[in-house]
Amino acid sequence: MASEKCFAKGSSAPGLVAKGQIRLYSMRFCPFAHRTRLVLHAKGIKHDTVNINLKDKPEWFLKKNPLGLVPTLETSSGQVIYESPITCDYLDEVYTDKKLLPADPFQKAQQKMMLENFSKVTPYFYKIPMGKQNGEDISVLEGELKEKFVKLNEDLVNKKSKFFGGNAITMIDYMMWPWFERLEIFELKHCLDGTPELKKWTEHMSEDQTVKATMFPTETYKAFYKTYADGKPNYDYGL
Repeated sequence: MASEKCFAKGSSAPGLVAKGQIRLYSMRFCPFAHRTRLVLHAKGIKHDTVNINLKDKPEWFLKKNPLGLVPTLETSSGQVIYESPITCDYLDEVYTDKKLLPADPFQKAQQKMMLENFSKVTPYFYKIPMGKQNGEDISVLEGELKEKFVKLNEDLVNKKSKFFGGNAITMIDYMMWPWFERLEIFELKHCLDGTPELKKWTEHMSEDQTVKATMFPTETYKAFYKTYADGKPNYDYGL
């Protein structure tokens, strides 16, 4: 796991990416970058990590990725790739050991469709805590999230498998996991009530060595997200 302090505006750019390696520009607590960290670890890819201060981004980083988003990958030849699903697909195509995406075109398409559907789920992980913090009634939002979890539960029931791509972890599981790892921090664990297969999936995922290697303790997450909610994110919390 990377433990480097983040680079902010005015910082010097890191050196060139070593030959035979790839660099991940990340932020330690970002769920989107977490996807790429999971794939890098699962596939055993040699890489280095440079963490970015997302509130005060270095000029040199914005030259690499004008959107200023993490995750961003950079190769030793200076090629830059960003957007979390795109970085993960790229890694799976270039590093062919331990493929995470299915070879079958239809199964691959199914995973892409699932990922597209899941992109409608992630906003709730921000809307609900922010609504709660602002003293708003979040019952409707929580009800909508529970409905989405019920559909994911049905998917596992229909597949009769431990994971979303079968009985072994595949790309779609890693794409969804970062938000489930944060359920407790966002006080949304109760939304899994009534979805026994989805709950079992979270238990199976938490036993995975890659998941264990890339996770943070709940207390660390809570402390970081408090600084985030207060508008002063401490990206170096715990270092």
